[in-house]
Amino acid sequence: MLDYRTWVFDCDGVLLDSNSVKTTAFYRAAEPYGEDSAATLVAYHMANGGISRYVKFQHFLTDIVGQDRVEPEELEVLLETYASHVREGLLKCQVAPRLDELRRLTQGAGWMVVSGGDQEELRWVFAKRGLDELFDLGIFGSPDTKDEILSRSINAGLIQAPGVFVGDSRYDIEAASRAGLDFIFVRAWSESTFDFSSARYQLESISDIVDQLAQQ
Repeated sequence: MLDYRTWVFDCDGVLLDSNSVKTTAFYRAAEPYGEDSAATLVAYHMANGGISRYVKFQHFLTDIVGQDRVEPEELEVLLETYASHVREGLLKCQVAPRLDELRRLTQGAGWMVVSGGDQEELRWVFAKRGLDELFDLGIFGSPDTKDEILSRSINAGLIQAPGVFVGDSRYDIEAASRAGLDFIFVRAWSESTFDFSSARYQLESISDIVDQLAQQ
């Protein structure tokens, strides 16, 4: 692992114990449409970790609620309601233990965040929590997809090989594969039931990555 020149991190379930925050926020935003619709959205969200809120709420209105056309104002209300619940939770949830120690062990490599979370929200939360300075290559999120962010970063020379993606969802490992990155699955906070047997490493948490590096 010491050979990696670029470390790419997902946020929810990897850097922050925030998967449950997002799950609850989706339910609360959709609750005015009925408990059944809200529960269906939560199930879709959990089955599609790493996909942006914009895609999920579009799916909610068209495929779950059954609307022929999505009104921008209605979508905006859902997004704002969701965001208000998320911001509060992201400021309080646990940060991955020993993250500073991992940064010291990989000080010769570049670090970046590539998340399905809203980019402006991510940068605001990371600055508030004093985490932004760890990620010298930047903090990126939706509305761009992870595939778009990774492709753009590789083409710009931001991501240097060999690189690794640290994630917790099916989309993470698939996006890493398409970008030619190794993948580390961290399971402690993951909500995914996907089989991650093809991951380069399957570890419990960031702390386990630190222990692996210390042994090297």
